[in-house]
Amino acid sequence: MFKKVSLIIALAVAAVFLLAACERSASNSPRATPTAESSNLVSLPTGISLVEAWGTSTAIYQQTAEGLLPASPTSETPETTGQPSDATATPTTETTPVIVVPTATPGRPATYTLQSGEFSYCIARRFNVDPDNLLALNGLNEGQTLQPGLVLRIPQTGSFPGTRALHSHPTTYTVAVDDTIYKVACYFGDIDPTSIAAANGLSLSSPLTTGRTLNIP
Repeated sequence: MFKKVSLIIALAVAAVFLLAACERSASNSPRATPTAESSNLVSLPTGISLVEAWGTSTAIYQQTAEGLLPASPTSETPETTGQPSDATATPTTETTPVIVVPTATPGRPATYTLQSGEFSYCIARRFNVDPDNLLALNGLNEGQTLQPGLVLRIPQTGSFPGTRALHSHPTTYTVAVDDTIYKVACYFGDIDPTSIAAANGLSLSSPLTTGRTLNIP
């Protein structure tokens, strides 16, 4: 009987010590350290003057910087079009074809290349040579058709028998179908085609428009 009482007392004493140890550990637990988020808290203004200042643009800017209000854009960036705003258009210039006006060569050339619309008597009149001598020098017959591109040797002596001019000039001439400056020169007989081109500001290769009026020097 005595042993049972002693065992109960020992258990009671052990329970008292265990309870005291639990209370001590609970009282000594570390306090929570405030995190960085707590440092961002901003205390609301107090007082009438602070409340009024809270609605100013400066207060709103401070609140926005501290994260209390969402940031809003103050200006809009214009959309770019892919080209600088100060770019200037480069003016385009139209190129005007340069017309080389020929100059007549004085005297008789040693050779001459026949052009479309020309014939032996035309060349003889132009250079004031005997047409028979021109044909003989080049091995040609009278009435023979001569092709453009044929190189003729020009006699350096003699003169054209008769009147060289077929039509009087200076005058004007109205261009007909298929006319060229060379053909018009043969129409007048004794005039050089380069003189007609120069009088009208044309090149020897310039096409002639039907109905155009040419100045014949």
